[in-house]
Amino acid sequence: MTDRTVVVLGAGTGGIVAARRLRRSLSATDRVVLVDRSATFRFAPSFLWVMTGVRRAEQIATDRRRLRKSGIEVIEAEVLEIDVAHRKVKTSAADVSFDRLVIALGAELDPEALPGFADTAHNIYSLAGAASAGAALSRFEGGRLAVIVSRLPYKCPAAPYEAAFLAEALLRDRGVGDRATIDVYTPEPYPMPTAGPLLGGALGAMLAERGITLHAQRSLDRIDAATNELVLTDGERVGYDLLLGVPAHRAPEVLRTSGLAAETGFLPVDRASLATSAEGVFGIGDATAIAIAGGKFLPKAGVFAEAEADVVAANIASELAGRSPTASFDGKGACFVELGDGRAAFASGDFYDPEAPKINLRRPGRRWHLAKVAFEKYWLKRWA
Repeated sequence: MTDRTVVVLGAGTGGIVAARRLRRSLSATDRVVLVDRSATFRFAPSFLWVMTGVRRAEQIATDRRRLRKSGIEVIEAEVLEIDVAHRKVKTSAADVSFDRLVIALGAELDPEALPGFADTAHNIYSLAGAASAGAALSRFEGGRLAVIVSRLPYKCPAAPYEAAFLAEALLRDRGVGDRATIDVYTPEPYPMPTAGPLLGGALGAMLAERGITLHAQRSLDRIDAATNELVLTDGERVGYDLLLGVPAHRAPEVLRTSGLAAETGFLPVDRASLATSAEGVFGIGDATAIAIAGGKFLPKAGVFAEAEADVVAANIASELAGRSPTASFDGKGACFVELGDGRAAFASGDFYDPEAPKINLRRPGRRWHLAKVAFEKYWLKRWA
């Protein structure tokens, strides 16, 4: 059988890897269609380097249409409806029928969910926001810098803590560190809680060593721009002079109305095969909700999206070739934590351990920062 069509929705980390793997594995007569609303891919792990000024926006952005040279059909359009019953996807450009579907639409940023965020905070999860945060830090002459986590869950669990570390190093290098205080406000019990209390405690100690105050289990109700105050859910009001923030995240509307989503709007999938409740439809990356031990969910991070994409692409290729699929996602992942001063920490482990995630935090050092730089170069050259 020839001329099968595999559609991949979303051209972020997982979507790009899935499309490229599929194109290399399928017959030349099979179609691989990649749909995304934007022609521009932006490498999110490097956004904070844009904030610190060691990267320019154009250095970490590529044109997704370049993937057409590899035989991938790239459609620049909004996904309007996933019609599982009729095996097609409706987009703002055209309807596309599929034999297999990979949903990699990610999690949308929702800055409006926290009143006052959009008007006051520098959104470090957007490229423009990271650049504006960097400009603000370059002008900052002292006062209270707050890094806030709006809501749970959010992707890239290390990012708010990296932002605090990098801001501290930047202000210290500028000679204004002694005139600034840095506070992190998060609803979490400790940093990166899915990885467990040992890692969270270690990162908390690193923050304290830098003079950064962690306010854990402190949720925000709103931001009062008129008074430059954070208003916490318990009524406490906290002043700030500069605000860097993680916006709230939500599942894309098209997922919430697909009939495949859980109550949260994200996709429940088989933790090994990434299959959804619909035959031939798979979910990967931040669009999914994968339960792990302790009533928690697998963190939303690019390292998992890439590994999941490998599994799904391999199994789809096997199925379409008439073989039994054998690839299985093992729940293992790793994460760099930038600390500033050319240093980083590195954590890795098994998030599918039946008792609790088993995570190992490596001693911080320059080699982990250099490893992250190498990873950035590898990813932009090989995949994007």
